[in-house]
Amino acid sequence: MKLKHLYLVLSVIGICYTWYYNIQYFNTVENPNLIDFFKDAQLNFAGKSFGADLTVVCFTFFAFLIPESLRLKVRFWWVLIPLTFLVAITFTFPLFLYMRANTIEKQQIT
Repeated sequence: MKLKHLYLVLSVIGICYTWYYNIQYFNTVENPNLIDFFKDAQLNFAGKSFGADLTVVCFTFFAFLIPESLRLKVRFWWVLIPLTFLVAITFTFPLFLYMRANTIEKQQIT
């Protein structure tokens, strides 16, 4: 298996794993909405720790994603920025690595 295919598998695992719990949350709360979702994620220090961790990871990802995408001319890279917030970074980061590997592979062929 090529490394790029592992990235794609990790991206699928990332969306399934994250959204399994998101769906569980929205199915179990009385009034499901995004504002309460983010409030509930900040209820204790453990949740705040995960939030802080993901914030730094997102900014680091964007600091890598943008210049690397422009340098390699990765197509549709910009879609990953809103998807990071709408879906999850566990989906978009490995998806970017797949897109990057695919672009590099195509450039080596030509």
